[in-house]
Amino acid sequence: MPLYKSISVNSQTTVKIWKIEESYDALFSLLDLKSGSLMRVKRMKSELHQRGFLSVRHLLREFGYTDQDLFYDENGKPHLKDGKHISITHSFTFSGVIISDIEVGIDIEKQREKISIIATKFVDYEFQYLAEAHTNYIRKLTVIWGIKESLYKLFATRGMLFKEHFLVIPFMLKDLETVCWVDYKMKKYRYNSCFLEFEGFTCAYVIG
Repeated sequence: MPLYKSISVNSQTTVKIWKIEESYDALFSLLDLKSGSLMRVKRMKSELHQRGFLSVRHLLREFGYTDQDLFYDENGKPHLKDGKHISITHSFTFSGVIISDIEVGIDIEKQREKISIIATKFVDYEFQYLAEAHTNYIRKLTVIWGIKESLYKLFATRGMLFKEHFLVIPFMLKDLETVCWVDYKMKKYRYNSCFLEFEGFTCAYVIG
């Protein structure tokens, strides 16, 4: 099974990344899905999404959990029955799960030129230092998106906007970490964020 990477962030937090190389049938045959999950995966029109969904369940097994241990609240945020915090992501041929004793969020994105087209929809303050990015512009944009997506998953609050409520402090790609802020309804929250790049993808995660 292609567990691609396991990262021990700290004593409370672990990230695991899966490279999705198996067929749908190979992934499906080894799992015991609850009825809701089975209906959900069968309704997916894309096999790529199906394989991403199933690979996340394999990552759960790597952590010692099963599909029965996972449930979602009314905002679509995943939870574990034992009370630990979890965040989930999948993109094309990679999926990732972060589990911690504290609140977390994770995102994996493929590095693509088209992200520059939508940059004005999720970037504001960050343009001040992106102007100097030059050849790393797409990679830095992808990091910013990944961090903001991770924050959005952590909060799972309707009405939050990437451009207006999330801010990513200047960073160098070699640093592999930065600080990010949430400014929402007259309250400010500070989070540590980390990121890594592999095979044309970027993974970012935030820790409460």
